[in-house]
Amino acid sequence: MSHPQSQAAAGSRSGALSHIRVLDLSRILAGPWCTQNLADMGAEVIKVERPGVGDDTRAWGPPWVRDADGRDTSDSTYYAAANRGKKSITVDISTEAGQDLVRRLAAQSDVVVENYKIGDLKRYGLDYESLSRLNPGLVYCSITGYGQDGPWAHKPGYDFVFQAVGGLMSITGERDDLPGGGPQKVGIAIADVITGMYATIAILAALQHRTVSGRGQYIDMALLDCIVALGGNQVTGYFASGKVPHRYGNAHASLVPYQVFAVADGEIVVAVGNDKQWQQYCAAIERPDLAQDPRWSKVTGRIVGRGELVPELARTMLTRTRDEWIERLEAHGVPCGPINDYAQVFEHPQVQHRGLRVDVPRADGGMVSTIASPLRLRDTPPVYDRPPPTLGDSTVAVLRDVLGFSDGEIEAYRRKGIV
Repeated sequence: MSHPQSQAAAGSRSGALSHIRVLDLSRILAGPWCTQNLADMGAEVIKVERPGVGDDTRAWGPPWVRDADGRDTSDSTYYAAANRGKKSITVDISTEAGQDLVRRLAAQSDVVVENYKIGDLKRYGLDYESLSRLNPGLVYCSITGYGQDGPWAHKPGYDFVFQAVGGLMSITGERDDLPGGGPQKVGIAIADVITGMYATIAILAALQHRTVSGRGQYIDMALLDCIVALGGNQVTGYFASGKVPHRYGNAHASLVPYQVFAVADGEIVVAVGNDKQWQQYCAAIERPDLAQDPRWSKVTGRIVGRGELVPELARTMLTRTRDEWIERLEAHGVPCGPINDYAQVFEHPQVQHRGLRVDVPRADGGMVSTIASPLRLRDTPPVYDRPPPTLGDSTVAVLRDVLGFSDGEIEAYRRKGIV
């Protein structure tokens, strides 16, 4: 089924979603991560920002994006990491005229993504019920900490809070009885990122449903829901056994050995995922005695007896260097690897072959280095034709080309501080 607003964006970019226009009212990370996914897949993403200020994360530096002369700009690399491929317009949505501009854009868009506090956009007439009356085909995605309903729905929160409340920190970190033990957050804002990914999936599902129903729909995304869902096998194991999962540090609750081992000159990761790999691992480390011991032949025995088995393995692993072990283990088909920092990651030949660094030129002659999208569609690959936008870089173009404003009308809005 054809949608007029879809046709407005058609032909402006290549990519699987080149027929889709997204109105991005979100900021910080979860919403922008979602809309960057859509932009990478070719959607026209119009990011609405506060005049003079913009997305909060523009100021989250250093480090800063640099211009052609190597000087710091006013935009942080944090902002750049989640806003590639978008157009930025500045609109004061606290004004009636600004609200009217957003409504006009929503009427010609396929998707709206927002992460305002519950009720904020309803006060402005920019909630789903208001906008869907103008555009019944609109897919409207709200992202909040705790969701749109429930006793905690009104509470604010950042990623760190949800890693704690949602259980992730209870299973992340070293065991309490070992040095450095205790709860630990993940090194990236995983609640925000996973919510952005789930939101992307939900939006694509709603757009697909629209093709058969002719109608858009409302999507209620919550960081709490997403971080709890990430619990996966840990949570289902708890449901079945009643035993609350705990921290294993770098070990695995259901596989042994599956951990970091100290070696003669550092550390490596060894990941033995099944009983066949256990036999291959024993051959690689030249421990036929362990391979033949019936206590360790099955994964259940290795899990139950890890306290006795792992120290024995650890002593053996100290006898060779990292590179020696990796060569031997890989020769025997045992998954393993060094623990790389990010400098080493982007020196890795496979990472370089896959083109995981993407340098996008800026209008000022500078370059923004970003990470390639892992969404590798063969016929409609990701699009990297727009750098993270400078604040308001497309205000005039969007008002003129999408809404049909004249130069005089745009200047009048600018004089009043609306854009």
